[in-house]
Amino acid sequence: MKILGDPIFAKDATGKLKSRIGTLFFRTPGLVTRRGVHAMQRMMWIDELNAERAAAGQPALTDAEEAAELAQSVDLIFTDEFVLIRPDPNHMDLAMLADEELQKLVSKRKIRFLNTHSAKVRNALRSRGENWRMARKPISQEDMVKLIDDSRVSIGAEPLYYYNPLTGTRYVTAAGCEGIADLPIDTMRAQLKEAQTMLVRRNRLGHVELDLFPVTTPIDIKQQFKALDVDGLSEAALKSAVRKIDAEWRMSMPAELREESVDNFDWRNAMCSTITEEPNDTATDERELIQGISPEFYRQIEWLPGVRVDDGEIIFDPIWSEYDRTRDPELAHLCDPRVRNILFNLSRIFGDVEYVNVGRIARSLARDPIVGSRRGNVYIVQYKQAKRPLAQIYVIRFQKWGIAEHLDAGKDLLTAMLEANDYADYIMDRRLMCQQLGMELPVRVGFGQFTEPYKGNNQYKGTTVRAYYYVRSYVQGVASDKVPPAKFRNPAFALRFAQLMGAAAAVDLIVGRRSTETKENLFDKNYEVLQIGSDGLPAHLSVTDHAGSFVNYLHTFEDSVSPYANVIRRRVKYVADAKGFAEAYIGAFKSKLEEVQEKYRAHRRAFDDLFVHRPFDAAGSGAYRWAKTLERLDRCDPAQVADYLRSAINA
Repeated sequence: MKILGDPIFAKDATGKLKSRIGTLFFRTPGLVTRRGVHAMQRMMWIDELNAERAAAGQPALTDAEEAAELAQSVDLIFTDEFVLIRPDPNHMDLAMLADEELQKLVSKRKIRFLNTHSAKVRNALRSRGENWRMARKPISQEDMVKLIDDSRVSIGAEPLYYYNPLTGTRYVTAAGCEGIADLPIDTMRAQLKEAQTMLVRRNRLGHVELDLFPVTTPIDIKQQFKALDVDGLSEAALKSAVRKIDAEWRMSMPAELREESVDNFDWRNAMCSTITEEPNDTATDERELIQGISPEFYRQIEWLPGVRVDDGEIIFDPIWSEYDRTRDPELAHLCDPRVRNILFNLSRIFGDVEYVNVGRIARSLARDPIVGSRRGNVYIVQYKQAKRPLAQIYVIRFQKWGIAEHLDAGKDLLTAMLEANDYADYIMDRRLMCQQLGMELPVRVGFGQFTEPYKGNNQYKGTTVRAYYYVRSYVQGVASDKVPPAKFRNPAFALRFAQLMGAAAAVDLIVGRRSTETKENLFDKNYEVLQIGSDGLPAHLSVTDHAGSFVNYLHTFEDSVSPYANVIRRRVKYVADAKGFAEAYIGAFKSKLEEVQEKYRAHRRAFDDLFVHRPFDAAGSGAYRWAKTLERLDRCDPAQVADYLRSAINA
């Protein structure tokens, strides 16, 4: 390939890039990196071709030939870290060709795409198993909250703004506008004048100094703000005008953003996205990568290189070959061997794969994660079959106590293998136990395994062992602990929520779900997912994972019920009828406990004999835990347990 100008990433004596833009040509292969704008680079290329033709005694390019050269070209932008391809969404074939040519010059990890806001661009990358090239970097929930808190700034008056340091733009919210109306009149006038000035001013980067949040706020709201007669209006008239703008502003906002709090996941995610947006941004959000994904997944998935199918041929992302060749430590984080094995398994099992993207979830998605608890590796899979119109989403969780974990605990290889196999049976047995007792779990769960080298520090290091994992469909909806507080202001929503959660709490109590490590209650901490009906009210509740079930199987229900009061206690301040909210929860709890107890008593033999073929060991085998759970259920008084719950709520 002929290059006019300096190589990509070439720097001058001061360490600055010699060129910030480039143009790639395909009809006559070449790259122009000389300084100028893209239009100038295109003319430089035509001049260069004509000079070569003249030297060879050939006529200059015709107008049609020049047009063909220019049509088959792609704009590039260079940063200190990346080569950015600026694709025409209607000609993604050229963008992909540019990608392939650039990979001959720089590592694929250094190449990104602009215009990822376009569905055509996203779909083209997604279909190649390349979500990892356009997803935003993960950030912990705690860091998001801190990021938003730390972004609060003032200019000369009150700290009402949220600041994006990458663009230099500050953002004012509807709550900030409302706060202005509550200030003393002199401070209020000064604040409004400051905001009016900043709304029309641009910084040295060319971005506005101040904007309204969200950025989709109608322009007429901003115009009203700018047009306020700050000095001419009386105090009462000015405050009234500001409150009118605030009311219209709030009505223009999506309902999920009106509760301005980091406890509202939709608002938190939108603000975090706004204050971290970069110029020439190449990243996109999870909701644009996966249709219908819950807001709790925002910035929590670390997408990794995937696989695509071309003419029936399975093609792993070329970044794997680069890692195999170089063993680059930076690539080691991207090229997760477990992901490669997952992709390989899927490709072997299914014959109609179109593409697969796999992401890693490194942190707990619970609002209040259990401190000190062990988490197995969790992955999310976007799997597209050729004959299905939409991709399917699966969640993969690796077995917490596999062979490697038992070896880490100092056990010999044979014992580790036997105990890992027993634990795999125990996990599926517990799932059946939970289903038998009425827990609403995903309908199907698959089981997978592959071999991998053991990397621990005992004598078996380097030994090939099996890793076990479980696959379930992604359950769409919103986790109970992520429901926006504003939803509970609707009495019908609050009532239905309380009823669904009360019934689920009863089953959770029966199966004794607790953290294995800390024995902390797990209910209402990410596993319970609500599906919302067409009327906007909770319609169904699913439990996505039975983790922690049958940990608490010896204590009485009366001794174990008090933590379930937190479902009501942490939300009571948001509801209009606190007593009705609590009683709906308690009533559903009592009814479900009675229902399951009656079901057991009516079909006692079916329950008692379910695990007679499993080892019965008072040290804590699955069959023993099952027997003790049924014994406790039969012995309890649902009305008395409900009274204990009521007392805990009122404590």
